[in-house]
Amino acid sequence: MTRRTTAHLFASVNGVVESPDRFQFDAFGPDEGELMGRALANVTDVIIGRKLWEEWSQYWPDADDPFGAFINPVRKHVVTSTLSGDIGWNSTVIDGDPVAYVRELQKQGDGEIAVVGGIETIRSLFLAGVIDALTLTVHPAVTNEGRRLFDETVPLTRLTLLEGVTTSVGNAVLTYGLRQ
Repeated sequence: MTRRTTAHLFASVNGVVESPDRFQFDAFGPDEGELMGRALANVTDVIIGRKLWEEWSQYWPDADDPFGAFINPVRKHVVTSTLSGDIGWNSTVIDGDPVAYVRELQKQGDGEIAVVGGIETIRSLFLAGVIDALTLTVHPAVTNEGRRLFDETVPLTRLTLLEGVTTSVGNAVLTYGLRQ
């Protein structure tokens, strides 16, 4: 049986997913916390890009926070062409093609796999079909700064809405799969 693989990003109404701290924190309520807790409850492995891994590995090990309690012990698999060897923080460097690596990881072990970032990592793995469900928490904000998950480099791609809810603070939490 193939392990379920998911990804989640915070987005503005106009599709910006980079630096969500600029628009996310004033629209993050108890519903969002509960949804994230459920989404991460069965995750045993995360896929993460090098830039985000470097940022998080400097911050989260000392953070006393519910997300820190999740991300510190979980097995991390880092998409990188510049890191090698033992990189610490319960992390493994992905050797070779990330799509092939995730497909192999899906065949072994227990628990779910979450792709936590960055933008290029989520985009490439989702478009390759190895992410089963992509959740976008769309915040009621528009920004002219930052990159979009699906920018002008992405060809026409059809999605299927798997689930959609609106939270008490006005976010639309939309979960998509690739249309087959």
